Formats: sequence, structure tokens, C-alpha cells
Amino acid sequence: MARSKQRKRQEKVGRKSADTITLQDSRAPGDFSGEIDDFIGYLKLERGLSIHTQSSYQSDLDQCATFLSKRGVKNWSTVSADEVTAWIHSLGSGDLSLASLARKRTAVRMLARYLVSEEKRPDDFTALLEGPKLARRIPGTLSVDDVAKLLAAPTGGDAIAIRDRAILELFYSSGLRVSELSGVMIQQLDLENGFLRVFGKGSKERVVPVGGRALDAVQTYLTAARGHFVKPKKTGSALFLSERGTAISRKMLWVLVKKYAARSGITKAVKPHLLRHSFATHLLGGGADLRAIQDMLGHANLATTQIYTAVDEKRLAGEHAKFHPRNRR
Repeated sequence: MARSKQRKRQEKVGRKSADTITLQDSRAPGDFSGEIDDFIGYLKLERGLSIHTQSSYQSDLDQCATFLSKRGVKNWSTVSADEVTAWIHSLGSGDLSLASLARKRTAVRMLARYLVSEEKRPDDFTALLEGPKLARRIPGTLSVDDVAKLLAAPTGGDAIAIRDRAILELFYSSGLRVSELSGVMIQQLDLENGFLRVFGKGSKERVVPVGGRALDAVQTYLTAARGHFVKPKKTGSALFLSERGTAISRKMLWVLVKKYAARSGITKAVKPHLLRHSFATHLLGGGADLRAIQDMLGHANLATTQIYTAVDEKRLAGEHAKFHPRNRR
């Protein structure tokens, strides 16, 4: 009995996802903390950045402030570019990835610009800041055949198989982020016109099309399977439900995608974001306009979407090398 109660407590804690994180006040030393707290509030209220980004930036700035304090710096108003550069370089001796180093540098840059905009400093002390340059990674993708195998992996007519087919079809059809799919409500879906209203990063709203097969799969799920998961007093208007009757979690979506990838015989490591990458790459390969893909993915900058042109160019180069007669030696 005691073990059962302990398991229930663990499950309750586990259900508190990263979406429910609440930030504590900055733990930076001295006079650094107040301006960090103000900056994080600005990121939340005016920039609409996610709780994960806020938490990461706060941790980065606390770390920077601790380093500066040990060097005798009293507050942000007296920080110099050389001192912040020394902090960045001190991180290079650790095991941090280039992505983590670049994020830390970005956190300090954004704080400096915020202080200037709030007239708390007359100058941007990061204007000449040096640091690691982050090489853009080409995202992995699945082939069209592998996607077809993955989408066909949930077999059978039971409620779980019907739900999981609808999840995978909608994932690939609309290029959603895993957080977006887990948060979709029924009222966001327009089955008649084939559109889904999505709230992405920073609560930015966009409308994405839903393909015919995905619409059919979702309609079948709503008609024949969703009721199986509904639990009185627990279930709200979330589209995809877990067996507890609550909105399916991002962690569960990871588990589902990996399970069906293994079942379909795909050898590469498959994560939910791989379906989003495949969605964009396959659209581009089929001749879709890059700006249309940008809108569907919800990218703020076209430069972010342009990485998929490199994926397609790489694929074309591979096809050329494989099939062009003058490439054979």
C-alpha cells in the first residue's frame, strides 16, 4: 500500500511538465540580481519568450554575474566588454557545446541592449564582444518512403491505434512542433476547410493547412476513438488524450514516435522534430515556395527556413553523384 501511494506521488510530480516551471528571483550576487529580474520580466511580458528560454537566460546571467563579482565588478553599470569576454573565454575550458556557449553570449547581449533601452547604461558593453561562432547544422530528415512506413506503423482498429495514426498523420501533414501538437484543442481544428489554428513559440498564432489523409485520420479518431479516453472531471477540450483522460504530453509523443519508428524498421534515430524537418524538406523538394513554408512552420525569419534549401541541395547532389554517367569512375 505504501509503495502504491509513493508511485502515485511520483506520477503526480511527473505530470508537472516543464510548461509549469515558475521562475524564482535571480540568485546573482550584489546589485546584479535586480536588473536580471527586470530583464526576465521584460522577456516574458513584452517579448513573449518561452519559460524555458527565460529560465536558461536567467541561469546564464546569474553565472556571468557571479564571475564578474569575483573579479571585483559591483553591478551591470560598470561592466566592460573585456570582462564579459573573459567570462565567455573561461567557459571554453569546460564541456559546454557550441550551442550552449552561443546562448550564453546571446543572453548577455540581450541584457546589455535592454539596459541601454531602459537608459540604465549609456552604451552597449557587448558591442565588441567576441565569442564562439555557431555553425548551422543541417537538420536530419526521413525519406518519403520512410515517412510512409512510419505513418502505417500503428495497425489495428483499437482506440490507441486510431489515435496514434491521427497523431502521426497530423504531425507530418502540418509540420507541427511537438509542444504545439500536445497543446492542440478541438476548437482549433477546422475539419470542413482543412485548417488548424496553431499557437507556437511566444504564443504567436498561425494557420496551417491539414492534408486530406490527416483530416480523415483525425475525423476517424474523433468519431470512433476519442470517447474511449474521456474521463469525467478530467477531460477538457484537448484534441489528443492520454489514457488518463488528460492532454497527451510531449514526453508521450516522443515515446510514440520512437516506438513506431522501431516497429516500421527505420534504423536512424527518429525524434518528433524529424517529422517537422521532413515536412519542410519534402514540400521544398516538391516545388513549394520558401516563404509559404516559412509561414507554415511559424519561423520569424526566412533565414531559419533557408536551412532546408541546404538539405535539398545535399539530396540533389547525392542523386547527381549516384546517377549521372560522368560521375562514374
